[in-house]
Amino acid sequence: MSPFALTLAVFILLTAVATALFRDVLSAIVVFGAYSLGMAILYTYLLAPDVAMTEAAIGAGVTTILLLLTIARTSRPPTDQLFERISVPAVVAVGAFVLVLMTLLPEMYAVGTQDAPIWGAGVLEQTPSLYYLQETYADTGAQNAVSAVLASYRGFDTFGEAVVVFAAGVAVLLVLKREVFT
Repeated sequence: MSPFALTLAVFILLTAVATALFRDVLSAIVVFGAYSLGMAILYTYLLAPDVAMTEAAIGAGVTTILLLLTIARTSRPPTDQLFERISVPAVVAVGAFVLVLMTLLPEMYAVGTQDAPIWGAGVLEQTPSLYYLQETYADTGAQNAVSAVLASYRGFDTFGEAVVVFAAGVAVLLVLKREVFT
């Protein structure tokens, strides 16, 4: 693991723990925004720019703004303590999960190595991408492979994403008190 990836992983873990432990809601939201930004950078490092852009826009951008607007429209209770009390059973459960992940981490392929399964010889010809490019018109009648994947092959997934975006839009309208239901 490169020093950059290790530093990024430590940053993400620290911000995740801080988000859970901060008692002040505003502090937790700001640290959560930093966590989302760290995840977006990690996705970029892992060569997943589409996921990184979504995480940056939705996680670090829209969610943080929506939470800050919600706090601005509601009252913040005064807090005397900076951090929440730590639950020992939760720490044990999370610790066990982290240990399992750490034992599996050495088995992962390094980012961009030629011996990773997707890059290996003969594997590239068996990827779904090639199938979609060759068989899209025969399977769906669509001439655009991207549209065919989104609307036909992944139709239920795309519908679910549209429902989530619609629900988020309704929530934003409700928080801003600008409902437009006619």
